[in-house]
Amino acid sequence: QVQLVESGGGLVQPGDSLRLSCAGTSSTYFMGWFRQAPGKEREFVAAISWSGGTQDYEDSVKDRFTISRDNAQNTVDLQMNSLTPEDTALYSCAAGRTFWSKRRIAGEYEHWGQGTQVTVAS
Repeated sequence: QVQLVESGGGLVQPGDSLRLSCAGTSSTYFMGWFRQAPGKEREFVAAISWSGGTQDYEDSVKDRFTISRDNAQNTVDLQMNSLTPEDTALYSCAAGRTFWSKRRIAGEYEHWGQGTQVTVAS
């Protein structure tokens, strides 16, 4: 049974960095990070393949965010740099098993964490 727990969120200023962590992962799943801002739909942020060899990013976070995983520790991290107020959202990690080609679709993920809040404000 996969139980995902996120940590690392908080209140930061524009330009700051945060590192989110998701515990309870498994190498039998590819992993994704999604976010949902108030009044908006949940959106894809980043995904990493089973071995960690392939990553994918939403355009607005590419070059600022880095997803990584440690299969020995069963964790997946999201390093977020140069944060802006537009990054404010509840960030959730998710585990998917079957179709890497559908990694950007929330419905393809089988397990979800409760989320960790990221607020970027001056």
